[in-house]
Amino acid sequence: MEPKQQIVTKARDLFMRYGIKSISMDDLARELGMSKKTVYQYVENKADLIQKVFEDHLEEEKQVLAECRSEASNAIDEMLRIARHMIRELRTYSVTVMYDLQKYYRSTWQLLSNVHEQHFFRVIKDNLERGLAEGVYRQDMNPDIVARLYISKSSSAADQECFPLTEYPVEELFIELMNYHLHGIVSQKGRETMEEALSAWVEETK
Repeated sequence: MEPKQQIVTKARDLFMRYGIKSISMDDLARELGMSKKTVYQYVENKADLIQKVFEDHLEEEKQVLAECRSEASNAIDEMLRIARHMIRELRTYSVTVMYDLQKYYRSTWQLLSNVHEQHFFRVIKDNLERGLAEGVYRQDMNPDIVARLYISKSSSAADQECFPLTEYPVEELFIELMNYHLHGIVSQKGRETMEEALSAWVEETK
């Protein structure tokens, strides 16, 4: 692994486990077995490092979401794969990591949130259009509006102020979100497929 990627990967691991504010550049250099001077050859400062960490994370997420689509047997299966991925991601976060990012690195948070939401919106809208073509989603649905509603609900589910992980387990949140979303959009044709897939997914998720 190249030094720059090694630095970004280690920083991401530390941030996700302990939060952003509690990890200093000295901590990172020590964990890497590098001098801080060497670290600064690849990143300008901590803010630059944080941006690189989350940009790298977004690129990985794009690849995972593309795999969810290509490997899914239908639109309903794809949505459940996406939800499974989101649960895995949130399980790896320190309770403080998103709070730290929002409070202390607001511009980075806003930039990355915008990029994430734009891409995620496209993914969900494509899924809705796939479900319409397959006949498993309601034909009277507006994909653009429903995709925006889903993004809004997902953002709320990941918001620590709205749903603190100490009070609302991530599995429970996304089980409710999937129930809410899929029951609102499936067609009569898709209902049996949804009920069977959702039931199996809930059991697996708990």
